[in-house]
Amino acid sequence: MLSLTRLRFWGRFADVYGRQKYSKEEGMIELLRKRRSIRKFTPEKVSPEAIEALLETALRAPSSRSINPWEFILVDDPGQLGKLAEAKQHGSGFLGGAPLAVVVCADSSKTDVWVEDCSIAAILIQLTAVSLGLGSCWAQIRNRSHDGGKSAEAYVQELFGIPERVKVECILGIGHPAERKIPLAADKLQWEKIRNNRW
Repeated sequence: MLSLTRLRFWGRFADVYGRQKYSKEEGMIELLRKRRSIRKFTPEKVSPEAIEALLETALRAPSSRSINPWEFILVDDPGQLGKLAEAKQHGSGFLGGAPLAVVVCADSSKTDVWVEDCSIAAILIQLTAVSLGLGSCWAQIRNRSHDGGKSAEAYVQELFGIPERVKVECILGIGHPAERKIPLAADKLQWEKIRNNRW
């Protein structure tokens, strides 16, 4: 069953080189194919129109019971971006070279699924960035360390004056790509992780 499912998917959507045949209705899968983590950006600023689209995306993100616990901090000040680059010991340095960052956080007192709600909003922002010709990368903040005595979350909370009840999930660095990564070929996907009707 799995091999048949795979062959049907393969025939409809992709070949080994990642070249796809798709209709307008299949636009989302094309964005997913193109999306790669981009950590190098050109100096070009993100246009106000693109920023508006990214923020609209964030505010349209679905959330459990429509509570919308998320909050977003837009950062384009080079000094603040440089400080965000030091948020954790590894994996946040690229933010210093990004022209734009979005801090994705949520009021944890409103819901117990704020992590999920933030994650949905964050990936939708990243996919919208792809649709606008922009690149992005996710810097995980929740459950990460800034240094031996402080969490990355506490560091970001202090930097922006975020209340303690408002938790920080991640920071997205966004900009015009200064590196090119080819889409992952369809035959490299982990098809063995898909099962039919049972484990």
